[in-house]
Amino acid sequence: MTTLVGRATLVDMQQLAYAFLVLGLAACAGTPGAAATEASVKPGINDSFTDPDLDVDKFVQRFETESREVFANRSRIARAVGLQPGMAVADIGAGTGVFVDFFARDVGTTGAVYAVDIAPKFVDRLRERAATRNEPQVRAVLCTDRDVALPEASVDIVFVCDTYHHFEYPHTTLGSIHRALRPGGQLVIVDFERVPGQSSDWILGHVRCDRATVIQEVTSEGFEFAGATEGLGLTENYFIRFTRQ
Repeated sequence: MTTLVGRATLVDMQQLAYAFLVLGLAACAGTPGAAATEASVKPGINDSFTDPDLDVDKFVQRFETESREVFANRSRIARAVGLQPGMAVADIGAGTGVFVDFFARDVGTTGAVYAVDIAPKFVDRLRERAATRNEPQVRAVLCTDRDVALPEASVDIVFVCDTYHHFEYPHTTLGSIHRALRPGGQLVIVDFERVPGQSSDWILGHVRCDRATVIQEVTSEGFEFAGATEGLGLTENYFIRFTRQ
């Protein structure tokens, strides 16, 4: 009896130790196991962009209009990103290419602009647009809903404009951004202020979280909050910056 009890206890202890080991590994930031288990924070939010019948011209009219705050202030926003010749930048959610020309100008032909989007038709347009405008430094990239699909340590700055609220798996996506950034690289996020009682009904219904929640989520994935930039003509949106730790 003593031997049987001793053996059972040993097995139980080994199983318990193994369970703690598995839990510890899964808790590590950026591990495949942790990424695979993240639940969608807003199912279906990107369905219209992955639709094979997506009307690109319709979105050009929607995105590239002076009534859209980030488009009206696109030059100021681009300058505030702080790009220099030779740098590599990733525009995550590049869409129709509102910021691509500014970034291509700022990094020059010795730099690189990764125009990343989840919509295949947007990526096709970005590729054709870069060829037409003779911008060899622009590289169109098709990403997924969990991964920005960039090589490890390939960029100095990641720019996310009015796209963070479209991150269906924010922690997994942030992990892929962290990997893509070089040590000390920066993440710039421009997104809608979400303030109940002040923001429009559209923002309250479409944008899932406020600025404070965005900061909390990003800093939980290996980034340090580096502050907000004001004076860009933005009233509906904020401009915040993080440094990769």
